[in-house]
Parts: sequence; C-alpha cells; structure tokens
Amino acid sequence: MVDSKVETISRLAQWKIENFGSCSYKKSDPFKVGIWNWHLSIEKNRYLYIRLFPEPSRFSKEQPPLARFVLRVSNTGLNRKPYISPIHERLLRNCEDFVWPVDSTFHGRFIIDVEFLDLKICPVNGGEASSIWPSDGLMKSVAAESTLRCLSRMLEEAIHSDVTINTADGTLRAHKAILSASSPVFQSMFRHNLKEKESSLIYIEDMSLESCTTLLTYLYGTIKQEDFWKHRLALLGAANKYDIADLKDACEESLLEDINSANVLERLQEAWLYQLDRLKKGCLTYLFDFGKIYDVRDEVNNFFRQADRELMLEMFQEVLTVWKPI
Repeated sequence: MVDSKVETISRLAQWKIENFGSCSYKKSDPFKVGIWNWHLSIEKNRYLYIRLFPEPSRFSKEQPPLARFVLRVSNTGLNRKPYISPIHERLLRNCEDFVWPVDSTFHGRFIIDVEFLDLKICPVNGGEASSIWPSDGLMKSVAAESTLRCLSRMLEEAIHSDVTINTADGTLRAHKAILSASSPVFQSMFRHNLKEKESSLIYIEDMSLESCTTLLTYLYGTIKQEDFWKHRLALLGAANKYDIADLKDACEESLLEDINSANVLERLQEAWLYQLDRLKKGCLTYLFDFGKIYDVRDEVNNFFRQADRELMLEMFQEVLTVWKPI
C-alpha cells in the first residue's frame, strides 16, 4: 500500500497516513534510521495506539537499540494541530516494548513523525550502551597515534613555531609548513612576497581565540568531537575562506545530520552563503516535503526580509514541486 511507506531525512522519520478508519490497524514498511531497520504501527480502539520497534533480525536481537525519541501526530493541511509526546528513552526489542496511547481523535489523513534524539547500541550481555551519533571515527594505528601526539605537542608547546596568528581576542603560535600543507590560501601567503611571508603574522580577526584554536587542532589532526560540534559554523566559514575542502565537507555533513525546526532556516542561509548544495536540498526537503514550514511560520517572514532573491525563488520552485491539488 502507498501509505505504508515511511520517508526519512537526517534523524526524522515521517509516516503519512492517507486513509485510516475508526477501527483499524496499519503497519509501516521497514525504514532505516541509524544502523537499524524500524517499523511503525497504529491501531484504533478507544485510543490511537502507536508503536515503534526495530525490524526483527539477528542484529537487533544481539544489539538492541536504546532509543531516545519524540513522536508527533498532526492533521494534514494548513491548520495542523500536533499532538506531541514526551521525550521517551526505551530499550526496544519488539513491538510491545513501546506503546503510546494518543488520547485524541485522528482518522482519515494524518501524519506521524518520529524524531530520534539519540540511538545507542545496548550489548545483550551487559555493559554500557554506546551512542552511534557522533562517532570518534575509525581506530587509528599506533604509528598514527604517535604522530598525532607529536603534532599536538608542537601546537600546544609552540615547538619551533614560526608564525603568529592574531584572532579577535588573542594570539596563537603555529607552523607555516602545517598551514601550507592544509590550505592553498595559506600556502600562497608564504610562497609569494606577501606581507604574511615577511612578517610571519596572520590576521584571522573574524574568529575567536577558541574557534581558531579548534581550527588549528583540526589542521594538526587532534580535534575533539565536542569542539568540532561547538564551533562547526565558525569552522565552516574558515574552511570556505581558506579553501580547506575536507573540513568544509565535514561541516556540511555534520550540519545535515541534525536539522530541526529550531535551526533549519539558519542552516538554509548558511547553505546558500557557502554553496552547500546537499545541505540546501536537505533544508528545503525538511521544510516542504516533510511539511515543517508550518512549524516555522512565525520565523519565515523575518527570513524572507533578509534572504537573497535567488534563494527565495528556489524555495518558491520547491513549493510548486511539492504542492499537489487535493
């Protein structure tokens, strides 16, 4: 059936119910979020009962997910009246581990959203659950670890540093070779007879000392995940300015992972400013295909007053693509 399909983007899953009677049952097709396949089901009796559970498999049995999530049920159309659950955190093994009774009338056409706030692997033999978002990456070899320790000392202790960076609120010491190898813009500064080559001084006054330190830890290979998440917008601007392509891609991927109603317009503006096509498409899909434009209607007017005309045209074209007469 058409209305058994669940659409997903980032950490959001959306099930559009096209026809649901006063006393019936529906189960969705499997959909993937994180590393598990999931199902939603709905049943109407006195209440509307909504279940969320992983697809039965050896993997979900051996490594059941510990999920932290929010559900929302809303009518279709312009005047949506959402019914929002509390934040749930459950170990989900089967269809009986989570049942949410909705004390409200929903029938005919309506939408069920599931926003996954976190997903953890729960070892079946005990032990601490570990989140799949974010990950610190692949295991590094002993040689790589040793190299990173050396680079970290070079940065932290300014060992043989030969360039000073002036930020908005402080100075840092770094190495021309590391900066040049990481960025063609920096390389050009030190290769040609520019003032940076003569003075060994770089002005990065559009970054704070803290965010510039995080940029350097990225270039030296010692960045911490929590610092990256905290400063990723500043890092995105620096990556664009100094042509650090891999950092720009990492920022775009990270910003695409956690789009929500509170940040989608800001993300859309950043995507337009830095020409991030995947992030822009993700924001437009979230707003229009998933109908979240209704959740930010108060912020949209101010956004339109500041947005570029070409961006507004793309948003209008997206509306025409998605909108279908009933």
